Amino acid sequence: MKVVNDPRVTVPAGKVSLEGEWVAPKGPRGIVLFAHGSGSSRHSPRNRFVAESLREGRLATLLFDLLTADEEVVDLQKTHLRFDIALLAERLVHAIDWVSRREPDLPIGLFGASTGAGAALLAAAQRPERVAAVVSRGGRPDLAGTALQQVQSPTLLIVGERDKQVIELNRLALEQLQGEKKMEIVPQATHLFEEPGALEEVARLAREWFAAHLA
Repeated sequence: MKVVNDPRVTVPAGKVSLEGEWVAPKGPRGIVLFAHGSGSSRHSPRNRFVAESLREGRLATLLFDLLTADEEVVDLQKTHLRFDIALLAERLVHAIDWVSRREPDLPIGLFGASTGAGAALLAAAQRPERVAAVVSRGGRPDLAGTALQQVQSPTLLIVGERDKQVIELNRLALEQLQGEKKMEIVPQATHLFEEPGALEEVARLAREWFAAHLA
C-alpha cells in the first residue's frame, strides 16, 4: 500500500478522537509515532525537529495529541492527566492499532519524550508484535513500572549529561528492560537539550536506531 502524506488526521482512540499530523517521505521504511511529554502536544518544537530528521531517513512520522482539546484545558489547571501514564499508553495503543490497519506493512517505532517515554514503553509491552523499536528522549521510562520487564522492542534511552536525576532513573529502568537495550548520554546537555548541537545529536541517535530496527 502506498503511503500518502496526510498532514491532518484524526486518530480514533476509544471514546475520543485525537488530532494529529501524518507526513511520509517517498518509499518509507517505517513509521514513528510520537508520545509527547507532560504538558506538550504535537506542536512541540523539539519533537517536530526530530520528526523532520527521521523523515530525512525515509521514515514516516505521526505526531498527535494524547489529550483532546477539552482535556488539555482541564489539564492546564489540574496537571493530572499528563501524568496518567495508563491513559496515555491506552491512547497510544489505539494509535498503533489505527496505523496497523491503515498501513499493515510498515514497521512501527515509538518516540517518547519525558513522561511520554513511560507511555511509549507501556504501549510497547502491550503491542510487542507491532512495535519494532522505542526511543526515549529525556524520558521517564521508570513510569512504565513493572511493564518494563515485558518490553521486547529494542529500546534506546537518550539522556542529557547534566540531567543527573533523570540519568539515574534511566539507569534503573535499563536494568529492568529484558530485550535489546542501550543508553546514550549526550555531553553537556540538560533535560530539554537546548544546548547547541544537543538536539541534533538526539535526532541523529534516534534516526540511526530506527534505521537499524525498522527494516
